[in-house]
Amino acid sequence: MIQQIQTEIEQLKRQLDVAVMAHSYQGQEILEVADAVGDSFQLSKQAQVCSQSRILLCGVHFMAETAKLLSPDKQVYLAHPGAVCPMAGQFTPEQIMAERAKHPGCKVVAYINTTAALKAVSDVCVTSSSAEQIVRNLDADEILFIPDCNLGSYVQSRVPEKKIYLLPGGCPVHASVEPEELSAARALYPEAEILVHPECRKEITAGADFAGATSAIMQYAKQSDRNAFIIGTEISITEHLQVDCPDKRFYNLSKKLICPDMKLTTLMDVLHTLRDISRGTAQEILIPAQIQQAAQRSIEAMLRLGA
Repeated sequence: MIQQIQTEIEQLKRQLDVAVMAHSYQGQEILEVADAVGDSFQLSKQAQVCSQSRILLCGVHFMAETAKLLSPDKQVYLAHPGAVCPMAGQFTPEQIMAERAKHPGCKVVAYINTTAALKAVSDVCVTSSSAEQIVRNLDADEILFIPDCNLGSYVQSRVPEKKIYLLPGGCPVHASVEPEELSAARALYPEAEILVHPECRKEITAGADFAGATSAIMQYAKQSDRNAFIIGTEISITEHLQVDCPDKRFYNLSKKLICPDMKLTTLMDVLHTLRDISRGTAQEILIPAQIQQAAQRSIEAMLRLGA
C-alpha cells in the first residue's frame, strides 16, 4: 500500500512540476519520495535552485515561508497546513522592536526558526550551523539573539567577545532534556559518544561530546570511526542514522525528543496536497510584499556573512 501511494506521488510530481522538500525530521517513507532532504535552510536553498516551478514542503510553516522568501516566483505549499514551530512565533515584531530599543546600537540576529514577520524586523538570520560564524562576523559588539536562548547561550560561549542579549524563548522539545537523562544515557551506553543539538540547555551541550546542527550531527556520526552514538535531537534522526549506517548503533538521549508538529505530516498528506494542487484548491504560502522585502534583506545578510 505504501509503495502504491509513493508511486502516485511520483507521478503527480512529474505531471505538476512539483519538487518535494522534506525536513530531516520527517518519516522515512516521506524521505523516500523527496527530491531534497535536509535542515530548514538547506531545503530553502534547494528550492531556490531546483528546476521545478512548484515546491511542496514537508516540515513546518516557517520552513515553507523561508522557501518562499528565497523563491518568490515559485508556488510554495506546506504538506500539512497545521504544522507549525512552537518556537517560531514566540515573540511579536513589536516585542522585538521594544527590546531592541533597550539596547541602542545592538543588532537583531534571528534564528531561521522564526516567522517571516520576525525576520523582517531583524538585521540578519542564522542557522544553528552558521550562527557562531555570522555573530562573529557581524559589525556590532552587542547582539539581540532571538528567539532561542539556549542556542544564543551556546553562541555566546563560542563568541565571548560579543555581548549577546537573550529572551526566554526556544525549542520546548530540545529544552526538555534533563541533565539526569544525560548521565543515565552515558551510564547505560558507556561506549557511545553523545551528540546533541545546541537548542538543548547549556548543561546538556556542556556535558556532550559534540554539539551541532542536525546536519552536523549526522555528518559526524557517519564519518566517525566510533560505532555507537547517543543522539540528542529529534528521535527521527536516530532512525535515519540507523538506516544509513546499519553497522553502527544509535540510541536516543531522551524519549521526550519528539516534535509533535513534525510528526503531523503523513505520506497521505503529501498525496492529498498534490491532488489539491492538480485541482487548484491547495493552500499556497503567500507573504505580504512589505514583509517579503524586509525579510529577504535579513536572508541576504545571512548569505553574505557566512550561511
